[in-house]
Amino acid sequence: MSTSSGTPRRADALRNRRLALDAATALLAEPGTPLTVETIARKAGLGAATVVRTFGGKDALLDAAVSGLLAPVVQRARDLLAGTTPGRSLHAFLPELIAFQAAHHSAGDQLEALDMPATTALRGDLARVMEEMVEAAQRDGTVRTDIDPAVTTSLIGRTTLAVARAQPSSPELVDAYLCVLLRGLRPSP
Repeated sequence: MSTSSGTPRRADALRNRRLALDAATALLAEPGTPLTVETIARKAGLGAATVVRTFGGKDALLDAAVSGLLAPVVQRARDLLAGTTPGRSLHAFLPELIAFQAAHHSAGDQLEALDMPATTALRGDLARVMEEMVEAAQRDGTVRTDIDPAVTTSLIGRTTLAVARAQPSSPELVDAYLCVLLRGLRPSP
């Protein structure tokens, strides 16, 4: 890895970057933990100045951590859409999306005001692939066509987030929520 000037990073700088990124990523899954530079530095065993110097600031560090968590989710949605029928891709992906959201939703409020371009781009990618799933499912007759795909995608996204925030007590309850949602999206007989 190189710096912006093209010179290679020193081994200790790379280690510090990894420690800070791992700490930030771990803290994102700890509800109620403040996502401050000081908290991240403490978890990483580094000084706050080292964390800031390594990433250029809290926004860049959290952007790297969140985008690192979100990128595999977006790729999984793409893989499912490419590898199975649209209806099956929705059925397979939505429980995974809820699990991801449940694990990380509590950090969302702390991230809203931050400048996170990589995360914003990935959220857009996720919305697009979800809309592609919906459009493909509409074409193959597994999702109703009387609702605009963008509206259906928004409905799905908001519903999965609400389910995740509710922290259902069992996988069966998550399945029940999804069953109701997906049945409501089926075309009328």
